[in-house]
Amino acid sequence: MVQTASTMSELGSKAPDFRLTDVTTGALVTRDAVKTDKGLLVMFICRHCPYVKHIQAELARLGRDYAGKIGIVAISSNDAVAHPDDGPPSLKEQAKEVGFTFPYLFDETQSVARAYDAACTPDFFLYDGSLTLVYRGQLDEARRGNDKPVTGKDMRAALDLVIAGKPVPTQQMPSIGCNIKWKGESA
Repeated sequence: MVQTASTMSELGSKAPDFRLTDVTTGALVTRDAVKTDKGLLVMFICRHCPYVKHIQAELARLGRDYAGKIGIVAISSNDAVAHPDDGPPSLKEQAKEVGFTFPYLFDETQSVARAYDAACTPDFFLYDGSLTLVYRGQLDEARRGNDKPVTGKDMRAALDLVIAGKPVPTQQMPSIGCNIKWKGESA
C-alpha cells in the first residue's frame, strides 16, 4: 500500500466526459446522465483500499443524503487483473453490502481516471452546475488510525455551498489514500 495524495487538479477546469458501465445494473452511464443542474460529484474509489473501507459508510450516507440534489457517481479505475477485488463482480457486492445508491462505474481502460488526473482512492472531484471544478480534496480529517470521526464534514460543506449556488472556498486539503493501481505498474 502506497499512501498517495490527490493531485489537487486546477480549480475551474471542466469535468471530462465519460461513458462507463455501472457494475450494479450493467447499464452504460454518461457524465451528462448523472449530473444535475446543481452539479456533479465524481468519486474515485475501489473495494480493496483500506482508506476507502474506512470511509465507505459515509460515502453511502452522502449518496442517500444528497440524492436528487446533486449528481453523484463512483468510479473504480484500478487494474482488476492485478487486484481482483476491484473487478466488477466484487464492486457490485461492495455496493450492495455498503448500500451505495449512486452509480458505481468500472473504468477498465483507466482512461477516465487519467482524464480526471485521479491519483488515489478515494479521490474526489466536485463540479458546479456548469461542470466547473470547485472542490477537489478530502472528505474530512479522518484517516485510518488518527481516531478522528468520519463525518464527511469538508465534502458536505462544499456540496451544500454548490447546491446553494454559493462559491466554495479555494483553500482545500488533499485527499489521502492508496495510489490508483495502474496497469503495467507494480503496486
